[in-house]
Amino acid sequence: MSRAEEIIARLLEHYERRWRPRRGDPFRSLVRIILSQNTSYRNEAAAYEQLERVIGVTPEALAEAPVERIAEAIRPAGMHNQRSRTLKRVAAAVLERYGGDIAPILSKPYPEARLELMELPGVGQKTADVLLMFDAGKAVIPVDRHIDRIAKRLQLVPPKAAYDEVRRALEAAADPDRYEDVHVLLIRFGREVCRAQRPRCDGCFLGDLCPYPRGERIN
Repeated sequence: MSRAEEIIARLLEHYERRWRPRRGDPFRSLVRIILSQNTSYRNEAAAYEQLERVIGVTPEALAEAPVERIAEAIRPAGMHNQRSRTLKRVAAAVLERYGGDIAPILSKPYPEARLELMELPGVGQKTADVLLMFDAGKAVIPVDRHIDRIAKRLQLVPPKAAYDEVRRALEAAADPDRYEDVHVLLIRFGREVCRAQRPRCDGCFLGDLCPYPRGERIN
């Protein structure tokens, strides 16, 4: 077993699975993903609920609503002015290109679906991958800021590795049936233990596999 495989195996063994896959309206999921970027789950949930209550989370409602009204509704998520413009643009694009329904995209093979989603305004690699993993069950491990930091601290990838290099390294070390768990649990590990500031290295269950606390490189 490689060091990367051992790290993934310990991660899956250490944490109890507390989440459940969601399958629903992919446009609503896309909105939640956009709202969740660089904020807490609590803030994202508050912003989404307020957006639903004040405007409605449909392509039609968001395309027609004034951007200022969207911004006020999603204020709890932060970066509300930028996100409001993104939501309005993506809603208009979904209406124009797909008649308001992006579900058919999700049924396409992963590479094709990913590229098509990334043609929508404000949808990058991570946003597309999260939607495809959670809502389409595609075999992919999306890489957020926590996962990127962890992979580089553990030296699973070079310090300047790009998004897809990190993603492929993690996918190669895990069973495709557990990709969703790996994604969710790495984020939890990044929030609770391997934090950006003052990581909790003492007592970390990956300590003997990690070069970060000792300043060493492990090949």
